[in-house]
Amino acid sequence: MKYSDLAAEANGYLNVVQEVRRDLHQIPEFGLQLPKTLERVLASVHGLGEIHKSETITSAVLHIKGSQPGPTVLLRFDMDALAVVEDTGLPYASTNGYMHACGHDLHMAIGVGTAHLIATHAAELKGDVLIFFQPGEEGHNGAGVMIDEGAHLVSGQKPIAAFGVHVFSGLAPRGLFLTKPGAMMASAGDMVVRFKGSGGHGSSPWLAKEPISAMAEAMSALQTMVAKRFSVFDPVVINIGWVQAGDPHTTNVIPEEASFGATIRTFSPENTEKVREYASSLMLDIAKGFGVEASVEFSPYSPVVFNDAAAVDRVARVVTETLGEGRYMTLPTPMTGGEDFSVILNEIPGAFIFLGATPADADYKTADFNHSNRAVFDDSVIPDACAVLASLAFDVLDEAALKAKSVE
Repeated sequence: MKYSDLAAEANGYLNVVQEVRRDLHQIPEFGLQLPKTLERVLASVHGLGEIHKSETITSAVLHIKGSQPGPTVLLRFDMDALAVVEDTGLPYASTNGYMHACGHDLHMAIGVGTAHLIATHAAELKGDVLIFFQPGEEGHNGAGVMIDEGAHLVSGQKPIAAFGVHVFSGLAPRGLFLTKPGAMMASAGDMVVRFKGSGGHGSSPWLAKEPISAMAEAMSALQTMVAKRFSVFDPVVINIGWVQAGDPHTTNVIPEEASFGATIRTFSPENTEKVREYASSLMLDIAKGFGVEASVEFSPYSPVVFNDAAAVDRVARVVTETLGEGRYMTLPTPMTGGEDFSVILNEIPGAFIFLGATPADADYKTADFNHSNRAVFDDSVIPDACAVLASLAFDVLDEAALKAKSVE
């Protein structure tokens, strides 16, 4: 099979996959329960294979069986949106208070198109393909739930390779595929710190136990801790995303409580554990110094996205064979974003792939980036992504078939 032929075939899907993507963009849903989203996705892949749905979350696996026996490849496409009020002005913009600000609507459309390409050529498929439609990527461990439920085993065997794709509204030129071997994205988790003192009158803070000063000192100290206790060659990022204290309508009341929440990003399990230990001790000690109490809570964290080197070599070759020269670049450094596809890669060797989807009339260096309420994605990149993902599946299974034949 010539992978460039798949690319030409996928280009004929453009209008269909754009319609799927724009329909999905208008009905974004949040977290692990996405009933309308899943209904629209499954309507688009009806008849292509066996559907396996979870009983606890709105996930689904499309199992496409090849005409020849062989191993299994897993392709993951996430479906959930963000709690962001859209401000793009698009004619198909969301109006329900959520937004596909991270491009998961494109991911689903890529999954639909990829499924059609593979099913169309199932007679040449030397094994099985599992298409994962996954909710809850944005901090809800949807991939972990699917793995725990055994969704990756519905073909009767553990997949030998896994691939996923993620689009960017900026940062990379439109149509460019990027990945790298080893650590590609950070481990990500949340920390919430609460300070409790005793309230009082703003004119006499010595008669109260004021928690805001302790919180301000603690937030600043976290950055110093990162700089002084962790190697710059094994980075740690702590960024505070929200702060709560007092009443915005009054300034002469000392509140009893103050709190903040932060995201923590690391690139090694060792630092993930260390940052929790060091941050907890620091927060409690600072609170004690101010005469208040503190509590520190950590969310579960996603592992580092760690790409298999051989899988990355395959991506580089297949992108070039499918789309031609100049469409692939090795990512020079990891990114501090987190991704629960890491859970899948902990079970199955594979690679996560980035794809530039900056609109043609925007500069990728300055365009509003993912998670912005003004992020806009060019959905004309969808067919090329379909062709690459389908080609990767065929490539893995063809290679496995050749190896099995040489052993006989």
